[in-house]
Amino acid sequence: MIKISNLSKSFTDKMVLKNLNLEIKDGEVFGLVGINGAGKSTLLRLMSGIYKADNGSILIDGEEVYENEKIKNQIFFLPDEPYYAPNTTPLSLIGLYETFYDFDKEVYLKYLKKFALPLKKSMHNFSKGMKRQVFISLAIAIKPKYLFLDEAFDGLDPLARLEFKRSLIELVSDNNMTVIISSHSLRELEDICDSYGLIDNMEISSSGNINDELEKVHKYQVAFEHIVDKDDFDIDFISYQQDKRIIKVVVNEDIDEFTKKIEKYKPLIIDEIQIDFEELFIIQVESRGYLNAKND
Repeated sequence: MIKISNLSKSFTDKMVLKNLNLEIKDGEVFGLVGINGAGKSTLLRLMSGIYKADNGSILIDGEEVYENEKIKNQIFFLPDEPYYAPNTTPLSLIGLYETFYDFDKEVYLKYLKKFALPLKKSMHNFSKGMKRQVFISLAIAIKPKYLFLDEAFDGLDPLARLEFKRSLIELVSDNNMTVIISSHSLRELEDICDSYGLIDNMEISSSGNINDELEKVHKYQVAFEHIVDKDDFDIDFISYQQDKRIIKVVVNEDIDEFTKKIEKYKPLIIDEIQIDFEELFIIQVESRGYLNAKND
């Protein structure tokens, strides 16, 4: 289990995270979301023991992670731009990672083959997506207890993303692995994550089970005979859009409750529209009245 309490981190005179609190259960796939610069990468580096917190604590299995080699050996962190030495090839990485991890060479080679990656070619000439596939193959072969992925799907083509998601699901199921994924692709996170945490204004502003959160809000498209005005309605809208006689709204009420409230305004048509995780994220950020950009 990961427990973060009152975590703060700044760089020179710029505060990035302040009094952040978060708990992540064992065996969970957790999506870390936020706008660019919200502090997602900083938080993952703190959780990996790369950065030292200014204040607060990060407990993994009940122990502080910073300068704790026992805990850090159970973590594999894949940054957005992984470092590798000049002239490194996918094959040459085997010896390095066998030194530090309980590394399954056969699994690694199997995934390199799945991704059709050349074993002996310098990674300097690889595209970002190809480099990503190499390190994803490493992560799968290491089977760490804790896997932290920064922009996990960046650079991957649709087939590679699908294969990666399938592999993660198997790893979590077979090994009770805990996975934390930071990504701009919220639709990808919706496919694979159990829960999420939204970083906004230097803290976790909202978190929970993705399916539970999606069930709390409902989106409707309503058509009227005449043009209406938002102020005409005695309804609490989370989101409101209008195009002449048609409105699209997000509310907390289910279809029966919403119909009872809206019917006195004599709508012609009421349609419920499925809402996805990306739209939920936008609604949650905009509902706070700002889009705060912090440096990762």
